Order: sequence, then structure tokens, then C-alpha cells
Amino acid sequence: MLIDPARSLLLIVDVQTRLVPAVEAPELLLDNCRWLLEIARQLEIPALASEQYPQGIGPTCEPLRELLADDEIHEKTWFSCLADPECGETVAGRCPQQVVIVGVEAHVCVLQTALELKQLGREVYVVADCISSRKAADKALAIERLRQAGIQVVSREMVAFEWMRKAGTDSFRHISKHYLR
Repeated sequence: MLIDPARSLLLIVDVQTRLVPAVEAPELLLDNCRWLLEIARQLEIPALASEQYPQGIGPTCEPLRELLADDEIHEKTWFSCLADPECGETVAGRCPQQVVIVGVEAHVCVLQTALELKQLGREVYVVADCISSRKAADKALAIERLRQAGIQVVSREMVAFEWMRKAGTDSFRHISKHYLR
């Protein structure tokens, strides 16, 4: 099944100022997440972000925060976005059939959110080059478990090309020129 731009949402999980520096390849993670969020904005794909206890872990990192409206960012204390009453209600309510997930930590909040979305009957896609954990082994185990649960593990370019669907459009020309190298 392909990711359908008319039926999908980009969910950014806990990419926060005090957590990101602790994960593997933090700069690459931020660059890749911003790249995908910018493409989502170009293609008018809706986006939501969660913040795990922002009083302690800080707000969403600025490279992403500047592209998100206040009503697109939701605080939570549960690890899964869906388990938290306020965040979960927003995600479930604004969540179309397909959810593309990026964020941290892969083996905790990303994994639990993806599994609960799958339980709700959503098609879930986790972007492997847009997730991270403090330890590479934890990310690898998360990816293995996601696949075993029937969740699609994809790359950021796979998502972008499936959202675009074809060449020759104005959006393809813009994205090709500015994002595909």
C-alpha cells in the first residue's frame, strides 16, 4: 500500500531540546525531520507534534517548532501519544487513515505510539532515517518489533515520493530543485 497524501498525517513525536542532544546522530535526526516536515508543508499534508513533559524535557526543537502552529503541538506525560488523554484525543480525532511517524525515542514513545495507532486500525509508517534513540541497539530492536507488528518502516524519500506521486507537477519541480540532491 502506498502512502496517500489525501489520507495521511505527519506525526512528530517528542523532538525536544533536552532529549535530542542525548540521542544518536542528533543533527542528522533534526535535519531529516525538518526536511520531511518542509515537504509536508509544501504538499499541504497535515502535521501534529507531541511534547513529553516539556517542563522537564523542553519544547520542540526550533528547526521544527518554527514550522508548526501552536495548535499542532500537544503536551503529554504518557509515553504513547494515544494513551495520554489530551494528546490522544487530538491525535485520534485529527488522524486520518495513514500516519507517518518521526521522532524519539524509537524504542519508547515512537514504538508505543505506532503500536497503539496500529491497534486503532490505522496504517502506520515509521520513517527509519527520522527516528533515533540514545543507543543504536534500542533503535534497531524498535525497528524489528515494528516490522513484526506489521508497521511499515520507510525512508524519508519513500514518503516524499509517495506523497508527490508523479513528476511534472509544480510541487514536484519545487521539491526536486530544493530537496532532492
